[in-house]
Amino acid sequence: MPLFMDIHIVEDGAFNEIAAREGHREDLAVQDKYGVRNIKYFLNLSEKKIFCLMEAADKKACVDMHLSAHGIGACNVIEVSSEIDFNAFFGEGSKDENDMALTSSGEIDTGYRTLMMVSLIDFSGNNGKHLDEIRRLIRQYQGSNINQPNDYITTSFIHASDAIACCLAVSRWLRSLSLNIDYTMALVTGKPVDEVGSEFFGEAQERLQMLCRLGGNRTVHIDTDTKALLQIDFNKSDAENGMVKLVSNGDFNLFETLWKTLEFQISNADFKSEDLNKTLGLSKAQAYRKIKALTGMSPNVLIREMRLRRSLEALKENNKTVAEIAYELGFNSPTYFTRVFRNRYKELPTTFAKLHSA
Repeated sequence: MPLFMDIHIVEDGAFNEIAAREGHREDLAVQDKYGVRNIKYFLNLSEKKIFCLMEAADKKACVDMHLSAHGIGACNVIEVSSEIDFNAFFGEGSKDENDMALTSSGEIDTGYRTLMMVSLIDFSGNNGKHLDEIRRLIRQYQGSNINQPNDYITTSFIHASDAIACCLAVSRWLRSLSLNIDYTMALVTGKPVDEVGSEFFGEAQERLQMLCRLGGNRTVHIDTDTKALLQIDFNKSDAENGMVKLVSNGDFNLFETLWKTLEFQISNADFKSEDLNKTLGLSKAQAYRKIKALTGMSPNVLIREMRLRRSLEALKENNKTVAEIAYELGFNSPTYFTRVFRNRYKELPTTFAKLHSA
């Protein structure tokens, strides 16, 4: 049967582990009536959230079971796609005799995970070797690799401290290489089911994508939720030298507007920083200050950088000419695109395409 997961937000200030266990027993008492099999539940007492993992014929059966058991349904129920490696996100955890999820070390599993994403552009021809070393570091810091249909490396960590230690270790290693390598990295902590939406770790993965695509080169972006979970401060020198940037929830609003605007306008050769400023509702000075603080780039440079990063993806696919890619991404001419590409990456577009051809 399909796999489902839901989220319950508890209003009771006195909510505790005993109350969660009793609620689960009430679900078990009626599950057969609705053809549901409750597998286990994840408990985050500090956030007053419960995530129930179930098998059922459909979403309605999950909703009806909870309504029958408690008189109130979940805030949201999503189907966990069969294409998703559930254990890659959660690790090889277990459960106690009451079906409460436990981590591999026996702690109560909150369901929250810190996700790391690495976007690596390697012009040296050693991409496979470098990816192997990154994956070795991920294993060293207890990370679980998540297979995704793109070139990004995505990893899940139970503990934020392991995630940030791994992230900084990978970044420092990449910086130590005297090679032509670009990378962006991001850490975001999130929950498996959001109050709205239908994707597994939907908000967290969306934020990771935005940070990796919009973030400055050779920079680690860390959301403040991840920072708040750390037992100790990360090395302040990493932030001071530009290696680490903290991103607040308010910052994500600007990131989202930037992301949607640039995605929509990427092929518009007439789209300039003035148009971006208007979309953001900011003056030229305000837009420059905010965008520079978030991405390390001025508005003009950010627009050009996004077009160039998209060109790398198109060149890897190797099914379009340089001229087609240039015009599709808003460059005025293939000659101008080639010049800008070479200035930025020290390589010709055709050289990069050949490097990544099968």
